Formats: sequence, C-alpha cells, structure tokens
Amino acid sequence: MNALLLSAILGVVMMFSGILLKSKAAVRNLAIAGLCVLLLANMLEMCGIIFFNIDTKGMIVFDNFSLLFNSIAFVSTLLYLLLSARDMEKVGVNYAEYFALIFFILCGITLTSSFKSLLILFLGIEIISIPLYILTGSDKKNLKSNEASLKDFLLGAFSTGLMLMGIAFIYGAMGTFSTVSIGAFTASKPSALLIAGMLLLLFSMSFKASVAPFHFWTPDVYDGAPTVFTSFMATIVKAAVFIAFIRLFDDAFGFQQKQWQLFIAILTVATLFIGNITAVFQQSVKRMLAYSSIAQAGFMMLSLYAMNADAKEGLLLYTAAYSFATIGIFAVLIKMKDYTFDGFNGFAKHQPLLAATTTIFLLSLAGIPLTAGFLSKFYMLKAVMAEDKNLWLVIFAVLMAAVSVYYYFRVIQAMYFKEGDAQPMEVTPAFKWTLVVLAALVILLGIFPDLLLTWFYF
Repeated sequence: MNALLLSAILGVVMMFSGILLKSKAAVRNLAIAGLCVLLLANMLEMCGIIFFNIDTKGMIVFDNFSLLFNSIAFVSTLLYLLLSARDMEKVGVNYAEYFALIFFILCGITLTSSFKSLLILFLGIEIISIPLYILTGSDKKNLKSNEASLKDFLLGAFSTGLMLMGIAFIYGAMGTFSTVSIGAFTASKPSALLIAGMLLLLFSMSFKASVAPFHFWTPDVYDGAPTVFTSFMATIVKAAVFIAFIRLFDDAFGFQQKQWQLFIAILTVATLFIGNITAVFQQSVKRMLAYSSIAQAGFMMLSLYAMNADAKEGLLLYTAAYSFATIGIFAVLIKMKDYTFDGFNGFAKHQPLLAATTTIFLLSLAGIPLTAGFLSKFYMLKAVMAEDKNLWLVIFAVLMAAVSVYYYFRVIQAMYFKEGDAQPMEVTPAFKWTLVVLAALVILLGIFPDLLLTWFYF
C-alpha cells in the first residue's frame, strides 16, 4: 500500500514540477529522488512497516510475491532513469509530464501485482495502458510515432473490450469479482459461461503481453515509439503484465489447470517460434529487439504453464534478468546514430567498455551460463519438467533458445569482428559506470540468484 499511494502522489507532484521548476536537471533529479523514496517505502513494507493502513475489503493484498516484484520494477525504473532520463529531453518539450506518466504507470503496476478482484485488475491494466498510448506518440513530429500510438490505442482498446466481456461473463456465472471466490467455485465443474469468460481473459492478457498470435502490434509500436520509451514498455511494463497473468490464473483458475494447460502450451510454442524465427531476418537492431521481446514472452509463458513454486521463483528472476539486460541494451542503442546491425561495426574498437557491457546484456538474453538470463531460463524449464509428460515442450524451448543465439551474436560479431566506425553520440562517465553496475548485477544474479529469491520467503 505504501508504493501504491506514493506513486500516485509522486505522479501528481511531477505534473506540477514542470511549472515550479525551470531547470530540466532539477525535474530529473526530483524524479530520481522520488523513485528512491518509492523503493524505500516498498522495502519498508516488506519488513512490516506500513504507512497507509487502508481496508481494501480484500480486493488488494500485498504479499511477498507482489512486494518483491514491485521492488524489482522500481529498481529497474531507477536504473532506466539513471541511464536514459537525459534522452527524454530530445523527444519533446513536455519533459516533466513524461516522468508523471511513468509514475502513474508504476501506480498501475502495483495494482496488477496485488489484485484480488477482477475490477482491480482492469483498473491496473488501464492505468498502465493509457499513459503508454501518450508516451508512444510523444514524438509528435514523427509520423511513425503517431502511427505507433494509434495502433497501440486501437488494439489496446480492442483487448480491453475482450477483458471487460470476459469479466462480465465470469460475474454472470459466479456472481462475484473476487478471484479467491472464483477459484473456490471452479474447484467444481465450471459452467460454459465461466469457460468463455476465462478464454476472453486469456486472449486479452495475451494481447497485453505480446503473446502470439496476438503480437502483431508489438513490432510496429516498439519500432515507431521513441526509443527511450520503447525501453520502458518492453521491460518493466511487459514484466508487470506477466505478473498479473500468473496471479489471475493461479488465484481464479488454478483448480482447472489441466483443462487450460493445452491452450497455454499452444500459445507458448507459437510465441517462441514466431518471435525467434522472425527476429533472425531483421536488419534493424531495434526491430530485432521487438521480436526478441516476443520470444522472451514465450519463455515467460512457461511459468504460466507450470504454475508451481519453481515457476513463481523463475518468473521473478526472469523479470529482473530480462529488464536489466534489455534496459542496458536500449540505453546503448539510444546513443547510436544508426540502428542497423552495420551501425555497430567496429564499436568495440572505439568504445570497449560500452561494447563489453552490451555483450554481457546480449549473452544474458541468449541464456549463456554465468548470467542471470541463463538461470532464469533454467528455472522456467525446471518448473515445466516438474509437470508430467512435458519433455517435448522443454526440448522445443531449448531449440528456440539456440536460435536466439544467432541474432544476439550478430550484434556481438558486428562490434568485435567487423570493420567500421561506429560511435555513440553523447556518453558521460556517469552513463558508463551505471552500465557497468547494471552488467555487474546481471552477472551477480547469474551466480547468486538467492540474493533476490530469498526475499520471496522473507
């Protein structure tokens, strides 16, 4: 509850900061300081210190799972701002409003990680989605940004309609919005209305999470949006949707897991295949990362398929590993003049430190040992192996992970083994050292995952 109310308050504060503070540096520092306060308040709640004790009638419950994910989201956002906040200045004149929208999105994320009512789930998803529509189209002079915003809005509105229809069907069948009560009812034979509502919710959440075949909006929106905001929506926001995904199906439909597992398996296979195979043929690193995010969504879907203790641990580790690595790669990409693979030719010769950190991030996304990405994928596969007769799904996921090595290593090959004059635009010493810290975190979590997962049982 600490983070929920503070994020909303900070969003309002940042709205007025654009009027009261004339310096963009002061606005940026205020946002970073506010995020540190937000992270501290959430950590204090994990230790049992609650500032706002509000009776939510059981509609919102902040347990270890939600609080730990909130901390991961806030740390990721803090690193994102430290690396990329200066680059927001180049997007448009509404600098303070960008930070306000980010804090409102974080408010929605705290709802999606802790809901126990379908109404709160809907509110959380919409509080996340509406600011994203604005951020996607924030580069008003760029037609690609305008087009991306329109596509995001139209398909987002369509998926919201599916969600509301699903919630209406479930309420008609159960007479309640409580996911706990729905879960108790579904222990018996579910009605046709309940099954229809569950499928509509599955399709709607798949839209939000870029799960195939509901992924078609993702490459165009990620490619058209300002790169500095693509970094945020492809990492922290995507991770929040998956946390909501697993919480919804665990609480409300967990007793019927065997009935809907086949649907999840089909979506997982389609997502892994389409995301990885399409990424192979991309010529733009930014668009490759868009399809890469679809492929990573396929791996995160394995947690929903298994939905056991290993799956929840793996999903928390995956959200941290994926967010840290992708934020780091996008931070470097923002600084590049050319987003194609050729634009990275000879990068290691001119910027060895940036090339080394970028390599670590790419190795983590590919799932190479001694990185957090490797262990997070291992946890996902371990969770699936705990289920009976699922070896085929594990083998397919490993094969698709092998395919991903090809397109990630294309960037490494360009940086180290091709001649060129790739140079970033403006790189400060603080930017370089923040990237080093981020790369160190990726390696540290790859060697000592319990540094994070211990908090799950705190």
